[in-house]
Amino acid sequence: MGEAAIDGRTMNGHAARLACRNGKVTGTTAGLAPGYVQGNLVILPREDAADFMRFAQANPKPCPIIGVSDVGSANIPALGADLDIRTDIPGYRVWRDGECVAETGDVAEFWRDDLVSFVIGCSYSFEEALVEDGIEIRHITENRKVPMFRTSIATTPAGKFHGPLVVSMRPLKPADAIRAVQITSRYPAVHGAPVHIGLPQQIGIADVNAPDYGDSVSVHDDELPVFWACGVTPQAALVASKPAFAITHSPGSMLVTDLKNRQYAVI
Repeated sequence: MGEAAIDGRTMNGHAARLACRNGKVTGTTAGLAPGYVQGNLVILPREDAADFMRFAQANPKPCPIIGVSDVGSANIPALGADLDIRTDIPGYRVWRDGECVAETGDVAEFWRDDLVSFVIGCSYSFEEALVEDGIEIRHITENRKVPMFRTSIATTPAGKFHGPLVVSMRPLKPADAIRAVQITSRYPAVHGAPVHIGLPQQIGIADVNAPDYGDSVSVHDDELPVFWACGVTPQAALVASKPAFAITHSPGSMLVTDLKNRQYAVI
């Protein structure tokens, strides 16, 4: 996380966004500003926004929307004060016709007055609850981005959007995996319970050490790979659906909001 990694665990949501805006956080936001909700980002022209909203509604497990901007606005007041969607994420991807054509630390130069921003709940929010229960989160321990994989599971298409489900993976001992199911079931707005445990080949993943997004992490012999629906699913949909223009976060680099994780626990 660059220079901010030393102090990241003491930041609130606003301070984390300012650190991203000022270039002090340049990598993963996992473990940054504990207690504050983080979100995946999808920005589309107004002409594609309604189809994407339908796609998210049809696929609530990977695409739980927690905030939507007005057309052309770089602010989402419900998610935080002094929030600029163009600068407050450590890394962005710019897409044209389904291809990532640029990766950058801010997207001010690409901004247009017809864009609509969608913020999607992130599994980093339930990781805090797992850590509090004594469960190790390997990518945090190893200071890496969470490993993410395209699967053979199809999402439900809507309008022009379709594509495979993307999952994030955390290696856990069997007893911890059972506890993780119980804990994360309380957070349906940030992907909820796992969608698959063990046997990655059954969902089209050939090698858990070769993620499609993020970084590989150590998987020990006494551990199972546990897979959660992931908010990078829209990026796989961009590749499959090829809209003319889009902006997303770079996988692992999220928007930190002013919302608290506890607000999303249902029981």
